[in-house]
Amino acid sequence: MNLNWLIRMSLWARNPPPMWKVKLVVGIVLICLVIYGIEQIWGWPEFLTMEKRGRYVAP
Repeated sequence: MNLNWLIRMSLWARNPPPMWKVKLVVGIVLICLVIYGIEQIWGWPEFLTMEKRGRYVAP
């Protein structure tokens, strides 16, 4: 762990962020986890998958 991270953690312990920022970050993390869970259950849609192409050969 870097010394800068330790200093940042000590500053956050002394001055915690507002509750709305904490709720915002937790909400975003929950949305990401829900999307990940849906992808694991039903898989990635075929129409959103890019086609694999070969290497580009200049004419």
